[in-house]
Amino acid sequence: MVRLILLLVALVAAVLFALAIGRYPLTIGDIVAFFQAMVGFKPMAPERYQLLNNVIVEIRLPRILGAALVGAALASSGAAFQAVFRNPLVSPGILGVLGGASFGAALGILLFGNWALIQLSAFGMGLGAVGVGLLIANLFGHASMIMLVLGGMISAALFTSALSIVKYTADPQEQLPAIVYWLMGSLGGVDMTQIRWAAIPIVGGLVVLALFGRALDALSMGDDEARALGVPAQQVRYGVIGAATLVSALSVSLAGMIGWVGLVVPHVVRLALGPGNARLLPASAFVGAIFLIAADCLSRSITRSEIPIGILTELLGIPAFIIVLRRARKGWT
Repeated sequence: MVRLILLLVALVAAVLFALAIGRYPLTIGDIVAFFQAMVGFKPMAPERYQLLNNVIVEIRLPRILGAALVGAALASSGAAFQAVFRNPLVSPGILGVLGGASFGAALGILLFGNWALIQLSAFGMGLGAVGVGLLIANLFGHASMIMLVLGGMISAALFTSALSIVKYTADPQEQLPAIVYWLMGSLGGVDMTQIRWAAIPIVGGLVVLALFGRALDALSMGDDEARALGVPAQQVRYGVIGAATLVSALSVSLAGMIGWVGLVVPHVVRLALGPGNARLLPASAFVGAIFLIAADCLSRSITRSEIPIGILTELLGIPAFIIVLRRARKGWT
């Protein structure tokens, strides 16, 4: 519990730091004074208040909250999928949710052009891809672990092929660049309206995953051992898959394709806190949020134009994974 409180404090510090970073630099004192004026605790000159409101509330805060939600969702769902499949190389895309969401967003860009419909299409197709994977896995009776993985691989390949068809038919002057940019991942288009509708289901899904932590610890010993401890293995497995798929699809619909967070962050947390899922799942959510907030600060600060955040997470994730790879086995024993 103490470590989780420290991670919460670190997350708050990361949010304050991110609010201060940008083309118009602020101090922590500026941010504190603005929030004091917002709640009526301490007055501020109207011109100064309006300027800080535009910078903090209208521009920076939505993308910072979006980074926190997406990072927490990807990291926690990655840790949950790794626990369910008992495989350290599993990521949130194992059952095809990323391929389905990518196809859905590209189809939305091709057919609608409205950002809300694009996000809805990405979310729906992400869930649909997982449904297709589970359907394939259950075609021949009881779905074993290997059949779930194979079903997810087939579903991902199917929707990736469909994505290629959409890209081939898209207008190369307008639609295709928008599809390619979305696939790189970006938080630049996130606003408070999107945060409000996505925050409740994402936070709810994260809470559900955290509550499954002890059941996943029992499941890691095998289905028979879990049943002997009174844990319904099949129900737990599908419950975790459902919650992890929900938060993964929502994160992709918010910010596009952002890789490596769901693979690397659980390994780092596992090395620090051990393999117990009761601690690992909530800690991964906090660390994932901090990591993506830091990556977003870099994406909008290191060059004159914003770098898609998916590129940075890959560039940062690869060396981080190489570093923890040497000790990854220790975290699973």
